[in-house]
This record gives sequence, C-alpha cells and structure tokens, in this order.
Amino acid sequence: MKKLLLYSFTCLSLAALLTSCSSKGGNSSSKTGIPYADRKSKNNQSGAFAVATQYKRAPGPGLIPIEGGVLVVGGSAIEVAGVEPNIYNYKRQVTVPSFYMDETEVSNTDWLEYLHWIRYNYPEDREFYYNELPDTLVWRRALSYNEPYVDNYLRHPAYRDYPVVGVSWEQASRYCEWRTSRANEFILREKGILTDYKTLAGNGKGHAATTAAATPKPDKPFNTDAYLNGQYDDKGKNAPIDYNTKSGAATSTAGGTAAPASGGKNNQPRRTATLEDGVIMQPYRLPTEAEWEYAALGLIGNTEYENINQNKIYPWNGLGVSSAKKKTRGMIQANFKRAPGDYMGVGGSLNDKGDLTVPVIQYAPNDFGLYNMAGNVNEWVNDVYRTGTFTDADAFNPYRGNYFTNKKLEDSQSGKIALDKYGNPIKENAYAGRKQTWAEKQAQAKRSDSISKSTDPQSPVASTSYQADQRGYRDRQNILLNEEGVTLVNDKSRVYKGGSWNDMAYWLNPATRRFMQQDESSAEVGFRCAMTMLGAPEISTAGKRNFKNPPQKPYRVSRGK
Repeated sequence: MKKLLLYSFTCLSLAALLTSCSSKGGNSSSKTGIPYADRKSKNNQSGAFAVATQYKRAPGPGLIPIEGGVLVVGGSAIEVAGVEPNIYNYKRQVTVPSFYMDETEVSNTDWLEYLHWIRYNYPEDREFYYNELPDTLVWRRALSYNEPYVDNYLRHPAYRDYPVVGVSWEQASRYCEWRTSRANEFILREKGILTDYKTLAGNGKGHAATTAAATPKPDKPFNTDAYLNGQYDDKGKNAPIDYNTKSGAATSTAGGTAAPASGGKNNQPRRTATLEDGVIMQPYRLPTEAEWEYAALGLIGNTEYENINQNKIYPWNGLGVSSAKKKTRGMIQANFKRAPGDYMGVGGSLNDKGDLTVPVIQYAPNDFGLYNMAGNVNEWVNDVYRTGTFTDADAFNPYRGNYFTNKKLEDSQSGKIALDKYGNPIKENAYAGRKQTWAEKQAQAKRSDSISKSTDPQSPVASTSYQADQRGYRDRQNILLNEEGVTLVNDKSRVYKGGSWNDMAYWLNPATRRFMQQDESSAEVGFRCAMTMLGAPEISTAGKRNFKNPPQKPYRVSRGK
C-alpha cells in the first residue's frame, strides 16, 4: 500500500512539474518540459537553450505597417483612347503579404546624411563619395533655365524636405543596404548590446572612460551581415549571455577571433546578438511593384468585412484629382501637371502649391498613412520590367527580379565571410537551389576560391548547372527591340511608378508602370524604402472577431493498469 501511494505521489508530482513547464508561450519547452535560459532565472546552466519569449515586432525608423491582402493588379487602370489596353498592365488577382513602407519619399536631407557618413568614415575615398552623388545635371534642359536647380536643389536648406532625385536604382539599392546597418547599429548601441555611443566616444566617467579606452575601434564600420556572422567583435554591457560557454571561458566568433568574456551576473560570458534574439531588423529594400501598387491604392479604408464598398483610380476616393471635402473643396490632391504648360496654376491661386517638386509631407496621406503616393516624383520599385510580368509571376507576393546570391566565404573552415574594403559582404552566384549535402558543401568550398567554376564531371557538385539569375524565368518577351533593332527592355530595365510633377493625371493611377535602366536617373524619379514584416499578417486585432485559443492541455503521465 505504501509503495502504491508513493508511486501515485511521484507520478502526480511529475505531472504537476511538466504541466507547469508546458504553458503556451511560457519560459519552458512544451515538448521536453526543460526550462529555457532566462536572465531572471536562478537555475541557468551552461548549455541551456535560450528563447526570445518577450519578442514584440515593430517597424524600423521611418516605416509604417501595411496590412496585406488581395489585390487585382492593374484593376484600377484607366483606359485611354489611343493607348493599347494591355501595354502597361494586366489585370490579375494576387495576394500581397503584410510589410512595412516608408511614410514619405527619401528626402534631400536623408541623402545628405548618407553622403556625410561616407565623407566622415572614408575621407580619402573620393570615388566612393562621387559614386553616391545624385546626378544633379538631370535638371538641365536645352531650352529651359534650370541651372539654379542644378546648383541648389540637393544641398540648399530651402529644399531640405524635398524628395531626392537624380538617383539611379543602383544607388537607391545601396542606400537601403547602408540604412539597414546604420539603423541596426543604433538599436544595438542604444540597448547596450554593442558598446553604447557615450562609452565609445570616451565621454563617460570612471569605468565608462576606462572601457572606452580599452575597446578597440573597429577597422571597418558596422555591417549587419558581418555582425550576425560574428565578425564584428563588440560586446556591450547588455550583450546577451552566452549559455553555450562555460562561465569564465572565452567565446569565439565565426571568424575565429577570440572574444573576451564580459563580467556580469554570475560572471557569465557574453555573445553577439543573433536573429533568434529578435533585436536585429530585417533589411531595408525597395518595395516590389505589387507592394507599391497595393500600398498606393490604399483600399483598406473602403473595406468592411472583406467587402470593398468603393474602388479607386487614385490613392484617394473619387473620380477626379481635386478634393471634395468641405474645407479643401476644389484643391488639387497631388503634385502633377494639370495641362500642357500648367505646372502650378494661376498666380494668387496656385492649384497644387508647387512648381517642380514639393516637400515629402504635403497633401493628405492615403488610408495607409502614406504621403505622395501619386505625383511629386515617380518612385523606383525592385522589379525588372516586362510587359507581361503579372501573367507569369506567382499569385502570392509576385515579383520579377530574383538574382540569387551567396555570401562569399573567406575561410570555409570557420565560416568567415569575405568583406570588401567597406566592410560589406562580397556576393557570388548561388551554388544550388536546394540545401547541399555536407560532401557537396565541402567540395564547393574547396572550389569556390577558383576563378573559373567549370563543372568537374567527377565531382558531386554541379554549381554551374544551377541558374542563379531568375529575372527571365517564365518570360514570354525576353527582349523588346525598337525599329532600329536597339534593345529597349532587358534584365537591367527597372520599373518606376506613381507619376511626377512633370506628368499628366493619367500616370497618377497606381496601376500604370514605366521603366528605365537601373543605372540611369531622372529629375522626375525618387524612391522610398520598404521592409519585410515577419510573423502573423494581421497588424491589429482591436475590434475584430477572433477565435479564442484553447488553453494548452497539461502533460499526462500514464500509470498503466
């Protein structure tokens, strides 16, 4: 009898323990019952598994959330007499996942910040600075006096909040990469995961000043990819505790550099933050064409219970370009050319309040809260241009422009990635379209140092058989020639959308699309950035019907019969 009672008590105690560890979203594994490592826990041990249970997503600086959904691409297109209906877009239903987008176009001040960073960090590298200068000569016209804009538009404070122009698609893409690392570095230093700015500058007193003096200055600026690969050796006072290293031992980076253990609670060693910690933002990038059209149209304001009660042909409601609201009735709602030769209206009653561009925050935002999604300047998007993109692209998150790359390895044994002189990862063509076997990966690593990647029939690796460039995938019109036989459309033709100060109202429609070579620029084209949203697509559940998730059932210990 005593044995039975003891057995029953043991089983019930074990069941209670497992139940306490299995709560959904708690600090213990729901599958093993083992507690996760946590800063507040007193039972942390080396080798404990750490989980970011308190993660809360948020947009990066300058971004606002866009809740995705179904979009009929080209559905808002206006048919114009004399224009072939399908030359600009095809109507097709697709789904755009939720994402983040810049509230405004990137301004002159934003770009000057970029140029300042380059000049400060690479004062002797005039080529780097020159390559990122916008082409201010885009303002020149043979029969127009635009020299004041050539000299002043980018730098004069009168235009500080105006959209940057003269920027190519390539420059805009490099800006997105730079912005990613700067924003992530700021977050990490503000949180103390990297050495904070005050300590780094040596402005602190006592211990802070000593730490700053002892902290080696990195030979290259912070880069997000290099940091995630363990090649940026800087650990602040709030760097995550490394539970995979015994107390007092040194950790090592992917590059093989020994990193000293920082002092702290229980003298625990520290490590760099990882994606699993949830503090590193996703990269800034140019929006896809489908994302841009979805965000510009902004049908969320006209939707209730999946019913769209009013469609749009512009980012605002109504068939015209002027406001119907009582206080602003008759006012033009975007910056565009109302008629040939009419850029701003009559003196004393200017219609759109602008002659060329206007500040990035002007007019009313659309229902997503985005400014100037029609007019002011056209905006680069990420896609390669083809007339039939939306007949070929996938129905979920459609995009043409994939060019798959890998980060080039400098040392295949340690996993250290190769960096250029600016600290950015060097990219090379992707090796395969699937996860390679270990043997294939080792063979590929040995061969990747060779300039020629000719296929060895005896090797298990067939790196050259994989087509990393997917820009022409399912392409029904790969090359378009003009009457002289000159190529008009190729893999460097990029889409821009939205209409500009120099366009008629037709181009304000979000479905319209044009293209330009990715290394070209214009006084009528700027850009804004986007960012992928991870996790659930629904942004807010307030006021919405939801299923109640049932409480997780406790573990049961079978006692047998």
